[in-house]
Amino acid sequence: MATATALLQSLGLSALCWHPSSLFWTGGTRRIRRRAIDGGRWRRDREPEPPYPRPFSSSLRCQCHGVEGLETESRRDSGGSKSTIGSGKGCFSSAYGRRNVILMAMVPLILPSHQIVEVVDSREVSVIQTGVRNVLSKTKAAGILRMAFHDAGTFDVNENSGGMNGSIIYELDRPENAGLGKSLKILQKVKKEIDQIQQVSWADLIAVAGAVAILLCGGPEIPVRLGRLDARMPDPQGKLPRESFDASSLKRCFLEKGFSTQELVALSGAHTIGSKGFGDPNVFDNAYYKILLEKPWTSSAGMSSMIGLPSDRALVEDDECLRWIKIYAGDQVKFFDDFRNAYIKLVDSGALWEGA
Repeated sequence: MATATALLQSLGLSALCWHPSSLFWTGGTRRIRRRAIDGGRWRRDREPEPPYPRPFSSSLRCQCHGVEGLETESRRDSGGSKSTIGSGKGCFSSAYGRRNVILMAMVPLILPSHQIVEVVDSREVSVIQTGVRNVLSKTKAAGILRMAFHDAGTFDVNENSGGMNGSIIYELDRPENAGLGKSLKILQKVKKEIDQIQQVSWADLIAVAGAVAILLCGGPEIPVRLGRLDARMPDPQGKLPRESFDASSLKRCFLEKGFSTQELVALSGAHTIGSKGFGDPNVFDNAYYKILLEKPWTSSAGMSSMIGLPSDRALVEDDECLRWIKIYAGDQVKFFDDFRNAYIKLVDSGALWEGA
């Protein structure tokens, strides 16, 4: 069998190991993590280095699932000791004694196709996140998040239509999207600047912007995959849940989008920011659930009767929804975890992907 080095050179192929937290020096204590990528370079954390000079037994090993054989081998040559390509096992190259480690793997040849993971270039995500943060404030975050929900919320699993596809830009004249024109103007500015660096679809931009809005207000950090394609026409009407829905209608509406009651309640927690009256309008926390349990709208005093939408109030009257409301009211970490997962599912639902 030809060596991995020969294969690499003959085909001109290289790929990064996409699970840097699994890489380590077997002869030392320094872990290698994906801090930044610049031309394929990986930067290490500032953790204790292996003894210097590093022991000749040190090798760089990948512990990704199903990649047990990928590692470097150490040898001595006239120029000193260095870690070199392992014969037939994999294709990692590490410059001995340098701070930057270049990792290459012959993934398409060494691994079965089902183990090859499609990875998003973190630089592209970072460019979008930075562009959004440069123009977004906490007071505008709720509008951006609402735009993400309304773009993705048109998905219908039975009809296989709608979803996160950027069609919201054609749907601003619909009553349910009133006021989103201001959020679109914010993202138009962002998109114009990003497109000068790299092309970004409306669908990707809106999905990432929603995640940035959540983090800006103190919510969980949410990874967003890129590669969505934009629609060229509006989605079908009447797919978003209505503000007047009772709990049964809400659960049926979300079920048609492939979401459980738990996911319905978790995503409803997005109303914790904005003008719905659930605590600080600029802070993403679990105040939404705590206030739902208090039922302030039952009071006739002052503005308490104006808190929340009818659909918000309906949740607490349903036993299945109430169970999750109580859980999230008492455990913000649980809420953040479940919201993160539900948001990822939301912005991926119905999306058409590049190369699919």
